[in-house]
Amino acid sequence: MSPEEFRALFPALASTVWLDTPGCPPGAAPVLDALRTALSDWATGDFDWLAWDAAADEARRLFAGLLGVEAETVTTLGSLSEAAATVAGSLPAGRIVLAAEEFRSNLFPWLARHDVVSVPQRNGTTHIADLIDAIDDDTVMLAISEVTTREGQRMDLPALRVATDRVGARLFVNLTQSLGALRFDYDAVRPDYLAVHGYKWMLCPRGAAWLVTEPRRVPGLTPLAPSWKSTPSPHGYFGGPPDFADTASRCDTSPAWFSWIGASASLRLLTKLDPARVEAHCLRLADRLLDEATALGYHRVAQGPRSHIVVLRAEHPRRTSEALAAHGIRATMLADRVRFGFHYFNNDADVDAAVAALHTGKKL
Repeated sequence: MSPEEFRALFPALASTVWLDTPGCPPGAAPVLDALRTALSDWATGDFDWLAWDAAADEARRLFAGLLGVEAETVTTLGSLSEAAATVAGSLPAGRIVLAAEEFRSNLFPWLARHDVVSVPQRNGTTHIADLIDAIDDDTVMLAISEVTTREGQRMDLPALRVATDRVGARLFVNLTQSLGALRFDYDAVRPDYLAVHGYKWMLCPRGAAWLVTEPRRVPGLTPLAPSWKSTPSPHGYFGGPPDFADTASRCDTSPAWFSWIGASASLRLLTKLDPARVEAHCLRLADRLLDEATALGYHRVAQGPRSHIVVLRAEHPRRTSEALAAHGIRATMLADRVRFGFHYFNNDADVDAAVAALHTGKKL
Protein backbone atom coordinates (compact mmCIF):
# COMPACT_ATOMS: atom_id res chain seq x y z
CA MET A 1 0.00 0.00 0.00
CA SER A 2 1.37 3.40 -0.98
CA PRO A 3 1.54 6.37 1.41
CA GLU A 4 -1.16 8.08 -0.65
CA GLU A 5 -3.50 5.08 -0.39
CA PHE A 6 -2.84 4.85 3.32
CA ARG A 7 -3.44 8.57 3.86
CA ALA A 8 -6.82 8.33 2.14
CA LEU A 9 -8.03 6.06 4.96
CA PHE A 10 -7.90 8.86 7.56
CA PRO A 11 -10.88 11.24 7.32
CA ALA A 12 -9.38 13.77 9.75
CA LEU A 13 -6.52 14.51 7.37
CA ALA A 14 -8.86 16.29 4.97
CA SER A 15 -8.96 19.25 7.37
CA THR A 16 -6.02 18.83 9.75
CA VAL A 17 -2.25 18.52 9.48
CA TRP A 18 -1.78 15.70 11.98
CA LEU A 19 1.68 15.61 13.51
CA ASP A 20 0.53 14.52 16.96
CA THR A 21 0.70 10.73 16.70
CA PRO A 22 3.14 10.65 19.67
CA GLY A 23 0.04 11.68 21.63
CA CYS A 24 -2.62 9.85 19.59
CA PRO A 25 -3.33 9.41 15.87
CA PRO A 26 -6.63 10.09 14.11
CA GLY A 27 -8.92 7.14 13.43
CA ALA A 28 -8.39 4.97 10.35
CA ALA A 29 -11.49 4.13 8.32
CA PRO A 30 -11.26 0.32 8.76
CA VAL A 31 -10.98 0.76 12.54
CA LEU A 32 -13.83 3.28 12.64
CA ASP A 33 -16.00 0.96 10.52
CA ALA A 34 -15.37 -1.97 12.86
CA LEU A 35 -16.32 0.12 15.88
CA ARG A 36 -19.44 1.53 14.17
CA THR A 37 -20.56 -2.00 13.34
CA ALA A 38 -20.05 -3.09 16.94
CA LEU A 39 -22.02 -0.09 18.23
CA SER A 40 -24.82 -0.72 15.74
CA ASP A 41 -25.00 -4.40 16.68
CA TRP A 42 -25.03 -3.46 20.35
CA ALA A 43 -27.87 -1.00 19.77
CA THR A 44 -30.01 -3.54 17.92
CA GLY A 45 -29.02 -6.53 20.06
CA ASP A 46 -27.72 -8.29 16.98
CA PHE A 47 -24.39 -9.29 18.48
CA ASP A 48 -22.64 -12.29 19.96
CA TRP A 49 -20.56 -11.39 23.01
CA LEU A 50 -18.45 -14.50 22.56
CA ALA A 51 -17.43 -13.22 19.12
CA TRP A 52 -16.58 -9.85 20.66
CA ASP A 53 -14.58 -11.59 23.36
CA ALA A 54 -12.60 -13.51 20.73
CA ALA A 55 -11.26 -10.26 19.24
CA ALA A 56 -8.41 -10.17 21.78
CA ASP A 57 -7.24 -13.63 20.69
CA GLU A 58 -7.43 -12.60 17.03
CA ALA A 59 -5.39 -9.50 17.82
CA ARG A 60 -2.87 -11.67 19.69
CA ARG A 61 -2.34 -13.83 16.60
CA LEU A 62 -2.10 -10.82 14.27
CA PHE A 63 0.31 -9.04 16.57
CA ALA A 64 2.50 -12.14 16.90
CA GLY A 65 2.63 -12.46 13.12
CA LEU A 66 3.49 -8.78 12.71
CA LEU A 67 6.37 -9.04 15.19
CA GLY A 68 7.51 -12.52 14.15
CA VAL A 69 6.99 -14.26 17.51
CA GLU A 70 4.88 -17.19 18.69
CA ALA A 71 1.35 -16.33 19.82
CA GLU A 72 1.93 -18.42 22.96
CA THR A 73 4.45 -15.82 24.17
CA VAL A 74 1.99 -12.90 23.89
CA THR A 75 -0.16 -11.53 26.72
CA THR A 76 -3.09 -9.20 26.03
CA LEU A 77 -3.57 -6.37 28.52
CA GLY A 78 -5.06 -2.90 28.73
CA SER A 79 -1.99 -0.67 29.06
CA LEU A 80 1.78 -0.42 29.19
CA SER A 81 1.71 0.04 32.96
CA GLU A 82 -0.15 -3.28 33.33
CA ALA A 83 2.54 -4.98 31.26
CA ALA A 84 5.32 -3.43 33.36
CA ALA A 85 3.53 -4.26 36.62
CA THR A 86 3.08 -7.87 35.49
CA VAL A 87 6.80 -8.20 34.86
CA ALA A 88 7.67 -6.34 38.08
CA GLY A 89 5.64 -8.88 40.03
CA SER A 90 7.34 -11.79 38.26
CA LEU A 91 10.97 -10.80 38.80
CA PRO A 92 13.37 -11.92 41.49
CA ALA A 93 14.52 -9.25 43.93
CA GLY A 94 17.23 -6.96 42.63
CA ARG A 95 18.09 -3.61 41.09
CA ILE A 96 16.34 -2.25 38.01
CA VAL A 97 18.13 0.33 35.89
CA LEU A 98 16.20 2.87 33.83
CA ALA A 99 16.43 6.41 32.48
CA ALA A 100 15.45 9.08 35.00
CA GLU A 101 13.17 10.77 32.46
CA GLU A 102 11.30 7.60 31.49
CA PHE A 103 7.56 7.87 30.83
CA ARG A 104 5.85 7.16 34.13
CA SER A 105 4.07 4.03 32.90
CA ASN A 106 7.55 2.52 32.47
CA LEU A 107 8.74 3.94 35.80
CA PHE A 108 6.17 3.77 38.59
CA PRO A 109 5.45 -0.01 38.29
CA TRP A 110 9.13 -0.76 38.99
CA LEU A 111 9.34 1.70 41.91
CA ALA A 112 6.52 -0.09 43.69
CA ARG A 113 8.38 -3.42 43.92
CA HIS A 114 12.11 -2.99 43.31
CA ASP A 115 15.25 -1.01 44.03
CA VAL A 116 15.40 1.35 41.08
CA VAL A 117 18.51 3.12 39.79
CA SER A 118 17.53 6.19 37.74
CA VAL A 119 20.18 7.30 35.26
CA PRO A 120 20.06 11.10 34.81
CA GLN A 121 20.30 12.90 31.49
CA ARG A 122 23.34 14.89 30.38
CA ASN A 123 22.66 17.99 28.29
CA GLY A 124 19.08 16.89 27.71
CA THR A 125 20.01 13.43 26.47
CA THR A 126 20.02 9.97 28.02
CA HIS A 127 23.40 8.49 27.11
CA ILE A 128 23.66 4.79 26.35
CA ALA A 129 27.11 4.73 27.98
CA ASP A 130 25.60 6.01 31.24
CA LEU A 131 22.94 3.30 31.22
CA ILE A 132 25.59 0.66 30.60
CA ASP A 133 27.79 2.03 33.39
CA ALA A 134 24.86 1.73 35.81
CA ILE A 135 24.44 -2.00 35.12
CA ASP A 136 26.29 -4.20 37.59
CA ASP A 137 26.17 -7.69 39.09
CA ASP A 138 23.23 -6.71 41.33
CA THR A 139 21.12 -5.59 38.36
CA VAL A 140 18.19 -7.87 37.65
CA MET A 141 16.86 -5.89 34.68
CA LEU A 142 17.19 -2.81 32.49
CA ALA A 143 13.87 -1.22 31.43
CA ILE A 144 14.05 1.07 28.41
CA SER A 145 11.84 2.75 25.79
CA GLU A 146 13.17 2.39 22.26
CA VAL A 147 12.12 5.97 21.44
CA THR A 148 11.69 8.55 24.18
CA THR A 149 8.46 10.51 24.37
CA ARG A 150 9.94 13.85 25.48
CA GLU A 151 13.02 13.94 23.23
CA GLY A 152 12.33 11.67 20.25
CA GLN A 153 15.65 9.94 20.92
CA ARG A 154 16.14 6.41 19.56
CA MET A 155 18.04 4.06 21.85
CA ASP A 156 20.68 1.55 20.77
CA LEU A 157 18.90 -1.59 21.92
CA PRO A 158 21.45 -4.16 20.65
CA ALA A 159 24.18 -2.41 22.67
CA LEU A 160 22.00 -2.52 25.79
CA ARG A 161 21.31 -6.21 25.17
CA VAL A 162 25.05 -6.89 25.13
CA ALA A 163 25.44 -4.97 28.40
CA THR A 164 22.67 -6.85 30.19
CA ASP A 165 23.94 -10.20 28.91
CA ARG A 166 27.35 -9.42 30.38
CA VAL A 167 25.96 -9.56 33.93
CA GLY A 168 23.05 -11.94 33.32
CA ALA A 169 20.41 -9.19 33.65
CA ARG A 170 17.12 -9.12 31.80
CA LEU A 171 15.93 -6.53 29.28
CA PHE A 172 12.45 -4.95 29.16
CA VAL A 173 11.74 -2.91 26.02
CA ASN A 174 8.84 -0.50 25.60
CA LEU A 175 7.90 -0.01 21.93
CA THR A 176 4.85 2.19 22.46
CA GLN A 177 6.47 5.17 20.69
CA SER A 178 8.00 3.21 17.83
CA LEU A 179 6.24 0.01 16.72
CA GLY A 180 4.03 0.75 13.74
CA ALA A 181 6.39 3.38 12.36
CA LEU A 182 9.83 1.83 12.93
CA ARG A 183 10.89 -1.74 12.23
CA PHE A 184 11.89 -3.89 15.18
CA ASP A 185 14.55 -6.56 14.71
CA TYR A 186 13.51 -9.04 17.38
CA ASP A 187 16.43 -11.40 16.80
CA ALA A 188 18.99 -8.60 17.09
CA VAL A 189 17.64 -7.40 20.45
CA ARG A 190 16.28 -10.62 21.99
CA PRO A 191 14.35 -8.83 24.76
CA ASP A 192 13.27 -10.85 27.75
CA TYR A 193 10.11 -8.76 27.77
CA LEU A 194 8.65 -6.45 25.14
CA ALA A 195 5.58 -4.27 25.70
CA VAL A 196 3.57 -1.89 23.55
CA HIS A 197 0.33 0.02 24.01
CA GLY A 198 -1.26 0.09 20.58
CA TYR A 199 -3.12 3.40 20.70
CA LYS A 200 -0.29 5.43 19.20
CA TRP A 201 1.65 4.25 16.13
CA MET A 202 -0.32 1.01 15.81
CA LEU A 203 -3.56 2.98 15.33
CA CYS A 204 -5.61 1.01 17.86
CA PRO A 205 -8.23 2.37 20.25
CA ARG A 206 -6.82 2.99 23.70
CA GLY A 207 -7.04 -0.10 25.91
CA ALA A 208 -5.25 -2.68 23.73
CA ALA A 209 -1.69 -3.53 24.78
CA TRP A 210 0.65 -6.49 24.44
CA LEU A 211 3.44 -8.07 26.46
CA VAL A 212 5.79 -10.48 24.70
CA THR A 213 7.83 -12.74 26.96
CA GLU A 214 10.87 -14.72 25.88
CA PRO A 215 9.77 -18.40 25.93
CA ARG A 216 12.04 -19.50 28.79
CA ARG A 217 10.66 -16.66 30.95
CA VAL A 218 6.98 -17.56 30.39
CA PRO A 219 6.77 -20.16 33.22
CA GLY A 220 7.89 -17.48 35.67
CA LEU A 221 5.11 -15.03 34.79
CA THR A 222 2.71 -14.21 37.62
CA PRO A 223 -0.71 -12.76 36.68
CA LEU A 224 -1.22 -9.20 37.83
CA ALA A 225 -4.99 -9.66 38.12
CA PRO A 226 -5.87 -13.38 38.01
CA SER A 227 -9.28 -14.08 36.51
CA TRP A 228 -11.16 -16.55 34.34
CA LYS A 229 -8.93 -15.35 31.50
CA SER A 230 -5.86 -16.74 33.31
CA THR A 231 -6.95 -20.34 32.74
CA PRO A 232 -6.41 -22.54 29.68
CA SER A 233 -8.91 -22.39 26.82
CA PRO A 234 -11.76 -23.25 26.83
CA HIS A 235 -12.24 -21.01 29.83
CA GLY A 236 -14.38 -22.00 32.76
CA TYR A 237 -16.42 -19.51 34.73
CA PHE A 238 -17.22 -20.83 38.20
CA GLY A 239 -15.48 -22.43 41.16
CA GLY A 240 -12.36 -24.54 41.26
CA PRO A 241 -8.71 -23.86 42.19
CA PRO A 242 -6.42 -21.57 40.17
CA ASP A 243 -5.35 -23.41 37.03
CA PHE A 244 -3.20 -21.00 35.09
CA ALA A 245 -2.46 -21.53 31.40
CA ASP A 246 1.00 -22.76 30.39
CA THR A 247 1.33 -19.92 27.87
CA ALA A 248 1.72 -16.16 28.36
CA SER A 249 -2.08 -15.90 28.18
CA ARG A 250 -2.03 -16.74 31.90
CA CYS A 251 -1.45 -13.01 32.42
CA ASP A 252 -4.23 -11.81 30.10
CA THR A 253 -6.55 -9.26 31.64
CA SER A 254 -10.26 -9.38 30.88
CA PRO A 255 -10.62 -7.56 27.53
CA ALA A 256 -12.46 -4.32 26.93
CA TRP A 257 -14.32 -5.65 23.89
CA PHE A 258 -14.48 -2.54 21.72
CA SER A 259 -10.79 -1.80 22.21
CA TRP A 260 -9.89 -5.23 20.87
CA ILE A 261 -12.41 -5.13 18.02
CA GLY A 262 -10.69 -1.93 16.90
CA ALA A 263 -7.23 -3.39 17.52
CA SER A 264 -7.93 -6.38 15.28
CA ALA A 265 -9.02 -4.03 12.50
CA SER A 266 -5.92 -1.86 12.88
CA LEU A 267 -3.60 -4.85 12.82
CA ARG A 268 -5.25 -6.20 9.67
CA LEU A 269 -4.51 -2.81 8.12
CA LEU A 270 -0.88 -2.72 9.30
CA THR A 271 -0.20 -6.18 7.84
CA LYS A 272 -0.85 -4.67 4.39
CA LEU A 273 2.12 -2.31 4.77
CA ASP A 274 5.82 -2.87 3.99
CA PRO A 275 7.62 -2.12 7.30
CA ALA A 276 10.84 -1.06 5.55
CA ARG A 277 8.96 1.38 3.33
CA VAL A 278 7.02 2.76 6.30
CA GLU A 279 10.19 3.38 8.33
CA ALA A 280 12.04 5.00 5.44
CA HIS A 281 9.07 7.29 4.72
CA CYS A 282 8.68 8.39 8.35
CA LEU A 283 12.40 8.99 8.89
CA ARG A 284 12.76 10.95 5.66
CA LEU A 285 9.96 13.35 6.62
CA ALA A 286 11.33 13.76 10.15
CA ASP A 287 14.85 14.44 8.85
CA ARG A 288 13.54 17.01 6.40
CA LEU A 289 11.64 18.87 9.11
CA LEU A 290 14.64 18.83 11.42
CA ASP A 291 16.95 20.14 8.71
CA GLU A 292 14.61 22.96 7.73
CA ALA A 293 13.80 23.86 11.34
CA THR A 294 17.53 24.02 12.10
CA ALA A 295 17.97 26.43 9.21
CA LEU A 296 15.31 28.64 10.84
CA GLY A 297 17.25 28.69 14.11
CA TYR A 298 15.45 25.96 16.05
CA HIS A 299 17.42 23.35 17.96
CA ARG A 300 16.69 19.71 18.73
CA VAL A 301 16.39 19.10 22.46
CA ALA A 302 18.45 15.89 22.37
CA GLN A 303 21.60 15.11 20.42
CA GLY A 304 21.21 11.32 20.31
CA PRO A 305 20.15 9.25 17.29
CA ARG A 306 17.19 10.61 15.33
CA SER A 307 13.81 8.97 15.01
CA HIS A 308 10.39 9.65 13.45
CA ILE A 309 9.67 12.05 16.34
CA VAL A 310 11.16 15.54 16.17
CA VAL A 311 11.29 17.58 19.38
CA LEU A 312 12.50 21.17 19.10
CA ARG A 313 13.32 23.76 21.72
CA ALA A 314 10.65 26.49 21.69
CA GLU A 315 11.94 29.82 22.97
CA HIS A 316 8.45 31.33 22.79
CA PRO A 317 5.95 28.52 23.51
CA ARG A 318 2.86 30.74 23.29
CA ARG A 319 3.91 32.12 19.91
CA THR A 320 4.68 28.65 18.62
CA SER A 321 1.35 27.30 19.84
CA GLU A 322 -0.56 30.13 18.17
CA ALA A 323 1.33 29.64 14.91
CA LEU A 324 0.56 25.91 14.87
CA ALA A 325 -3.13 26.57 15.43
CA ALA A 326 -3.19 29.23 12.70
CA HIS A 327 -1.75 26.72 10.20
CA GLY A 328 -4.19 23.94 11.21
CA ILE A 329 -1.48 21.75 12.72
CA ARG A 330 -1.96 19.24 15.50
CA ALA A 331 1.28 18.88 17.47
CA THR A 332 2.16 18.90 21.16
CA MET A 333 3.64 21.73 23.20
CA LEU A 334 5.58 20.44 26.22
CA ALA A 335 6.55 23.51 28.26
CA ASP A 336 9.81 24.56 26.56
CA ARG A 337 9.53 22.28 23.54
CA VAL A 338 7.32 21.39 20.58
CA ARG A 339 6.93 17.81 19.40
CA PHE A 340 6.10 16.51 15.91
CA GLY A 341 5.61 12.89 14.89
CA PHE A 342 5.56 11.40 11.38
CA HIS A 343 3.55 8.33 10.41
CA TYR A 344 3.11 6.70 7.01
CA PHE A 345 0.02 8.87 6.38
CA ASN A 346 2.04 12.09 6.59
CA ASN A 347 3.52 13.72 3.49
CA ASP A 348 5.78 16.53 2.35
CA ALA A 349 2.91 19.02 2.44
CA ASP A 350 2.69 18.35 6.18
CA VAL A 351 6.37 19.19 6.52
CA ASP A 352 5.83 22.38 4.50
CA ALA A 353 2.99 23.40 6.84
CA ALA A 354 5.09 22.73 9.94
CA VAL A 355 8.02 24.73 8.57
CA ALA A 356 5.69 27.61 7.70
CA ALA A 357 4.26 27.56 11.23
CA LEU A 358 7.73 27.52 12.80
CA HIS A 359 8.73 30.45 10.60
CA THR A 360 5.60 32.35 11.67
CA GLY A 361 6.33 31.54 15.31
CA LYS A 362 9.73 33.21 14.97
CA LYS A 363 8.18 36.40 13.63
CA LEU A 364 5.17 36.83 15.97
